[in-house]
Amino acid sequence: MAVHSERVQTQSPDPGKAAVAGQETSASGGGSKGTAPKGARSAGGPSLGSRLAPYLLLLPATVATLALLGWPLLKTVLLSFQNLNRRQLVLHLTEWTGFDNYKEQLTDPEFWSVTGRTIVFTLVNVVLIMVGGTLIGLLLNQLGKKMRLVLQVALLLAWAMPVVAATTVYTWLFDSQWGVVNWILEQLGWQSMHGYNWLSNQYSTFFVIILLIVWMSIPFVAFNMYAGLTTIPKELYEAARMDGAGARKIFTAVIFPNLKPFFLATTFLEVIWVFKAFTQVYAVNAGGPEKLTRTLPVHAFLEGSAGQHYGVGSAIAVLTILMLGVLMAYYFRIMIKQEDEL
Repeated sequence: MAVHSERVQTQSPDPGKAAVAGQETSASGGGSKGTAPKGARSAGGPSLGSRLAPYLLLLPATVATLALLGWPLLKTVLLSFQNLNRRQLVLHLTEWTGFDNYKEQLTDPEFWSVTGRTIVFTLVNVVLIMVGGTLIGLLLNQLGKKMRLVLQVALLLAWAMPVVAATTVYTWLFDSQWGVVNWILEQLGWQSMHGYNWLSNQYSTFFVIILLIVWMSIPFVAFNMYAGLTTIPKELYEAARMDGAGARKIFTAVIFPNLKPFFLATTFLEVIWVFKAFTQVYAVNAGGPEKLTRTLPVHAFLEGSAGQHYGVGSAIAVLTILMLGVLMAYYFRIMIKQEDEL
């Protein structure tokens, strides 16, 4: 049942009182317009608590990051400006030397030799990892369900193996007396490989280290590649085949443009991980023979902790971080450019 209300106008001898009465009537009768209902958000925007909530949620992670990463980084930077050796540790002395440790390293030919070796080592590893991971990712996309599952399990086992355990296995495989690799090569006709010491030469040692790092890193790229391929519509492949495109043309015209952000992000991550790789290089041969397989992380450790020149080791570590920072700045510049194009 509808209820109709009509406005009745009455004349008042006092026009001022009539105006006041009209305003009071509209305020009381039209309360639904003039008065906000309970629980409604105020016109001023969200409350202070709702504005602070995201920052409060991020606070524990921020504090943990500063405690676990920020404080050691700060201590490393402070140590890089000190002359801290065994004598200073025993006597509890603090000798500030300014930028002497940095000057010593930047004028040391060995530091630049290690830096160049680290860059070449990183480039070779990243190229092999990206090519191998991409090919295996494409293979995963083409295999049937059962064979894909078998290959995925094998990749997962290689990826999940601890670094020290994998390094130990590889040193056994390439052992000069009991290694499986030497035995297989000898059976294939290379009699000169009998008793060959893979860790006695710079290039053969690097071969073992690179093979180990590539073997452990390919699964990450392969899984990400396969995940990216599943997002590409099949209609694009069909259209390319109808235009007469082969496998190479499909990769360059369909797959790579759609997965370009994946290639950029994965390549950058691999550069960081390989550049700072320590365990594999040190555990295989401790930077030997004759310091010829030292990379920057191993060089910083051997000069700092092992050689008990902690200030020098800290300076090398800070220089390594600065190099990675330059790479990060370049990467973020590329990613921002990609986002602007999208």
